[in-house]
Amino acid sequence: MRSASQFAKKKKKKKRKGGEEPGSFKIEGIALRKCEVPPLFNRMDKVINCFSKRPDAVARLICFPWAGGGSIHYARWGKILTSIEVYAVKLPGREARAKEPFFQSMEQIVDEVINVLLPVLKEKPFALFGHSFGAMTSFAIADTLKRVHKLEPIHIFLSGASAPYSEMRIQAPKRSDLSDEEFLQWMTRIGGTPPELLANPEVVKLFLPALKADLHVVENYRCDKPESPLLSCPVTCFDGKQDMPHDLQAWKDISSGDFAVQMLPGAHFYLKDAANEKIILDYITKYLEMAEMDYL
Repeated sequence: MRSASQFAKKKKKKKRKGGEEPGSFKIEGIALRKCEVPPLFNRMDKVINCFSKRPDAVARLICFPWAGGGSIHYARWGKILTSIEVYAVKLPGREARAKEPFFQSMEQIVDEVINVLLPVLKEKPFALFGHSFGAMTSFAIADTLKRVHKLEPIHIFLSGASAPYSEMRIQAPKRSDLSDEEFLQWMTRIGGTPPELLANPEVVKLFLPALKADLHVVENYRCDKPESPLLSCPVTCFDGKQDMPHDLQAWKDISSGDFAVQMLPGAHFYLKDAANEKIILDYITKYLEMAEMDYL
């Protein structure tokens, strides 16, 4: 890790009395320009939202958004989970990163997230949660962490998605190729988005590109079925009873740890329901607190 002195930038500008440059401030004796922060922290803030800092948390829960979604969807989780510190991933093309181009591949997402999170993942136990597109991202992250960095989560929670190597996933239609009109009709069928938003052209113009970009990524993400379990941690799959069928059982192949399926009432965005959200968060809390005892 770079020392604090390496973060200081040397610029020849008019100095204030006391040796400080105009518009500068000091962190432990190191003068920095306004809006300048050490690169490690700058990268973290760019990619990760931590809505409630919890230095005494038993574990960190890294949450990945669904297609077209943002980190803000996990803001409530960060406030509710008092024993767990929630990190929500921010992808380019939305929220504070709206001006950045969308990622075109899963590899880009994995590289950025791991490069930023790797130091903090070594600090304390962590788990992964992802819904739909986010479930695929969670798996891709876990895969690379184990193969390349010999790290694995203490639990992985996967929601609303088939395993990427399952036949059901491979045969799934490519929604990102649909026209905007056909795409909106499909969104209406799966539910989860208020009809008044889908009927608003200005709102559609804002979220549709991100949604299609994420679907393009996941539709072109392929991996082989593991010949042997990659992980040893428990795997829990959540899904909505009224959602389209998903091959949840195929997720068993990724780990030698315990495997469980929790079916909850609702369609694709069942987790937005307050009662379902409570069930999910209570479940996560229970198992991460138990896992923390084993970790010690």
